[in-house]
Amino acid sequence: QVQLVESGGGLVQAGGSLRLSCGASGRTFSSYAMGWFRQVPGKDREFVTAITWNGSRTYYASSVKGRFTISRDNAKNTVYLQMNSLKPEDTAVYYCAATQRSWYHRDSEYDYWGQGTQVTVSS
Repeated sequence: QVQLVESGGGLVQAGGSLRLSCGASGRTFSSYAMGWFRQVPGKDREFVTAITWNGSRTYYASSVKGRFTISRDNAKNTVYLQMNSLKPEDTAVYYCAATQRSWYHRDSEYDYWGQGTQVTVSS
């Protein structure tokens, strides 16, 4: 099993930046690909980005590509989401998740989830 805890959310003005962190404990962190999803009330959970277990490949939703960057530090059991040029439509609860499968854009493929961290972008 894996336990995930997100941090770094908060309130930021449009055009600003935030850096989210997700710390993992439990099973070997490096065995898992990691993803970030986000969700707003009344909406389906949305894929944001993912990174393979060794960091060799990354994937981004078209809505965030060029603005967000995912990275990981396996020595620290941590995955990061650097968010730049934030827009009001980025406002959501952001969740990190872990998977040992390859369909990274599907939330159903992830085995473990954090509690989420709120990101609010003001216009």
